[in-house]
Order: sequence, then structure tokens, then C-alpha cells
Amino acid sequence: RQGIGEPSVYHAVVVIFLEFFAWGLLTTPMLTVLHQTFPQHTFLMNGLIHGVKGLLSFLSAPLIGALSDVWGRKSFLLLTVFFTCAPIPLMKISPWWYFAVISMSGVFAVTFSVIFAYVADITQEHERSTAYGLVSATFAASLVTSPAIGAYLSQAYGDTLVVVLASGVALLDIGFILLAVPESLPEEMRPVSWGAPISWEQADPFASLRKVGQDSTVLLICITVFLSYLPEAGQYSSFFLYLRQVIGFSSETVAAFIGVVGILSILAQTVVLGILMRSIGNKNTILLGLGFQILQLAWYGFGSQPWMMWAAGAVAAMSSITFPAISAMVSRSTDPDQQGVVQGMITGIRGLCNGLGPALYGFVFYLFHVELNEMAEVETLGKASKPNMANPTDESSIIPGPPFLFGACSVLLSLLVALFIPEHNLALRSGSHKKHSTGAQAHPHSPPAGGSDGKEPLLEDSSV
Repeated sequence: RQGIGEPSVYHAVVVIFLEFFAWGLLTTPMLTVLHQTFPQHTFLMNGLIHGVKGLLSFLSAPLIGALSDVWGRKSFLLLTVFFTCAPIPLMKISPWWYFAVISMSGVFAVTFSVIFAYVADITQEHERSTAYGLVSATFAASLVTSPAIGAYLSQAYGDTLVVVLASGVALLDIGFILLAVPESLPEEMRPVSWGAPISWEQADPFASLRKVGQDSTVLLICITVFLSYLPEAGQYSSFFLYLRQVIGFSSETVAAFIGVVGILSILAQTVVLGILMRSIGNKNTILLGLGFQILQLAWYGFGSQPWMMWAAGAVAAMSSITFPAISAMVSRSTDPDQQGVVQGMITGIRGLCNGLGPALYGFVFYLFHVELNEMAEVETLGKASKPNMANPTDESSIIPGPPFLFGACSVLLSLLVALFIPEHNLALRSGSHKKHSTGAQAHPHSPPAGGSDGKEPLLEDSSV
């Protein structure tokens, strides 16, 4: 094998950490460049850019996943990381090309899809959830640490150094894949020839979604996921910009906010989630998480003071328990041989939301005239608690963040749908003790790619 040692989950963890660490460094410079490039309709353009990227990822991920089954994971890891990180140096070379390449990079920005397939190749079924949890935790850890480092370096040495450092980390990631990552998919597990046809069913991003209505419980779960994740995906794309430009957070405060809420989210998804699942049950944990999400979004929508954002951020950390609880319910309520299919539906819906959510939020900001007049110099003008809007109206002073209220209404509908999910539908049906397949045999049952670069951790920077 080319690479260092046998393929392991740790290879996947390093690839994910370096990629998202590089993007996390750019959180502060990106907010500045975004406003300078699009001084008019900043939120709308931000939503459209990341909406296009999300939809392209959703459409291309199944095809890239199917091709990696034929040509191996390593080459597609290299391809996805390269194209995902390609826009980074363009931030200082040409901002217009930077945002154009970000939009188009969605075709290949599906690293998580290939990483999950890589992990599935080398783990047995009963080990997979733990391995996926480690990958997701690494993703969260990279975004907890890197924005604060990027904000400090930006203030001390300027944005150019941060862009150069992020480009260097991206190159290090590419070099690590080339030299250290071994191929996880043995030749004997691939089709007989490289010219083996790939069926449209494999490459169709809507294939799993068409199966949603076949089981009433799965249908209810999928509707719950769609209504709750749509505002979450939109929030990812615009919230840091919203904090910086409308609420008046400094770049250092934004970085601290990401770090604190990220750490609280990790604690919520580990310690608190386990306690709640044992004490109040799976379904009630989902309902509680949705309730926290409604409160969080409403608070974001009505809040105009920095302390309100911090309080809502603590609530947001608790709302992060929703999706792990839904994943656990899906796992318990589905036959072992249908796990991949049902998880693929959930992944596909989340991928679709990654495209629709940012565009929806940008459009709602535009409808309510929440625009930016000039860059808020909160560090020197001391306006950290003053909204900075180009067209202040009575409505915008009462409701600074209209999209977040739209999101709260969507999650409320999701909560009403979740009430009808039967808690013990199929849990006892799949009691057979099927023999675990080997790591090489298990990869077809990994969660199918569905634009899954929008992952579970709460504080995803959608520029990634």
C-alpha cells in the first residue's frame, strides 16, 4: 500500500482536521472581504453563494461516492480537498474570483462523503458509529480553535498572513493525503474493470429521497429533519456575519463566541445527551432539542444586545442534541440491512437543506431590508451594542433578525410533526443477531453521500 501504515480512522481524522482548520482561520478575514466585495445586498449575495455551493454538493456527492467505489478513496480524497481549498489563496489575489470559485467548488466540496466511505471500508458495523463520532468531534474541535487563532493573527499581523497560513495548512493536508494516507478500498472489492458502468441509480441525488414515503415512521422523521435543519443550514451561512455587522461583535468576540458555544455543544452531545436518553427516552430527547432550537432562533430573531446573543448561544448548544437523537432513533427503528438506505435519506435531506437554507435566509434578509451601510468599526467606535443597518425601520428595530423568526416557525412545525413519531415502532423487529461484515465488505452500507459537507456540529462555518 502507498502511505504510512495500514488505513485507519486516524488518517481520516487528520485530513478532516487540517481542511476545516484552514477554513476556520479565515472566519474573520472572510467577513471583511465579503462586505467589501458586496457592499450592497451583502446578506443576499452571501446566501446565494453558499446556496449554489450547497446545491452543487447535493447533486454531485452521490456520483463522486459511486466513482470512489470504482477508483478508490485516496484519489477522491485528494480531489475533494484540493477543490474545497482552492479558493483560499484567491481571497487576497481576487475577491471576485474567490467567491465565484467557492460557489463552483461545491461540485467537489464533499470531503465528508468520501471520508465516511473511507471509515466504513476499515471498520465493522458495530464500530462505525463511534468512528463517525470521532470524525465529527474532530471537525468540531477544528472550528472551536481555528477562528480564535485567525482573529488574533488578523489583528496582530493583518489578513494577508492569515490567508498565507491557511493556504499552507491546506497544502499540508494535500501533502498528507499524497504521502501518508493509504488506500482503504482493496482492489478485489472494486468492479472488475475501471470501465465498469455506474448506474444512474447510484449517481442520482434524489434516489434516496423518492423512498421516503415507503414507511410512515421514516416519512415523519424525514419531515422533522427537513423542517428543523433548513433554518439551521441557513443560520450557518449568515450568523457570524450577522453577529459582526448587525449586532456589532468584534472579530475577537465572534471567535470567542464560536469557541464557547462549540465547547458547550460538544458537552451537550456527549454528557447531556447520554443522560437525557437514559432518563426521558429517545423521542422526548428529540422534542426537548427541538424546543431548545425554537427558543434559540426566536432569541436570535428578537435579540439586539450582545448579552442576548451569548444567552441564545448557550441555548443553541443544547439544541445540538436533536440530530444525534434522531440518528439514534433511526438506527433503533430500522432493520440492520436497511440502515444505509434510511441514513442515506436523512443525509440527502440535510444536503438539500444545505443548498436551500442559505439562499432562503439571504432572501428574507433582503425582503426585510436588513442591509449594511458601511463596515462597523466596533473596536474604535464602541458601538458593539448598536445594530448597523442601512435602512432602519420600526420593524427592523423590533425584529433585527427576521430569518431567525422564520426558522423558529419552521422548527415549531417540525416539533408538531415529531409528536406523531411512534417511539417504539420497529425497535423490537430487528432483533436478529446478524454477523458483522468485515471492514472491506461494509462500505456499501455507509451513509450515501447527499451533500453531507454540512455536518452535525453546531458551529459549522458554511464557507467550508
